[in-house]
Amino acid sequence: MSQVVFSARNRVNGGSGEARKLRRLGRIPAVIYGRKSEPLSIDLDARDFMNNVKGVSESTIVKVEVNGQIHEAFVKDTQRDIRDGSILHVDFYEIEGNTILRAKVSVHIHGTPIGVREGGVLETPLHDIEVECLPRDLPERIDVDITGLKVNQSIHVRDLALNERVKLVSNPDQVVALVKFAKAEAAPAAEETVAEAVAAPAGTAAASAGTDKKAEK
Repeated sequence: MSQVVFSARNRVNGGSGEARKLRRLGRIPAVIYGRKSEPLSIDLDARDFMNNVKGVSESTIVKVEVNGQIHEAFVKDTQRDIRDGSILHVDFYEIEGNTILRAKVSVHIHGTPIGVREGGVLETPLHDIEVECLPRDLPERIDVDITGLKVNQSIHVRDLALNERVKLVSNPDQVVALVKFAKAEAAPAAEETVAEAVAAPAGTAAASAGTDKKAEK
């Protein structure tokens, strides 16, 4: 995937009134902030942002061009209108090329395990991991092929293939994917046994009543 570039312009005026005006004009208020730089208020073309943000994850480094100046950043947060889903505001977090960063990387599972074809059930409890590395070494995603996974087998975080320059922060013992036996349905014989056990007191009571009658004679 080629690096996504967003074109933006400086936003001088702030406030909710100005933000509403920008949205009516088809633009999105946004801000670029970082550890060392002062926050930079900008606005983006709404249609351009919506078209280019597809497929961008929390660990995707994008470029934001503001009046000819390039800022490399993460799309840290997007605020949406709960009524129609339109984007109201965007936060970009600017990165520094030679500074180690900590980020979450999404884990993508693909393939149908052997164990599932044999009747097992697949579970995928983990969807991302946390790593530390330089921005240029940050993987956009981690693909995991689970085709060879058999019943009662699992893949852990420690089994993931990472670049030697990428340090794992997440717990290495966390399970990424596992195949378990499906729960067996209750056997008919067991159900019949339960039904007989429930009916037994009534039968016993009838037998006792018959014995009492004979005793009266």
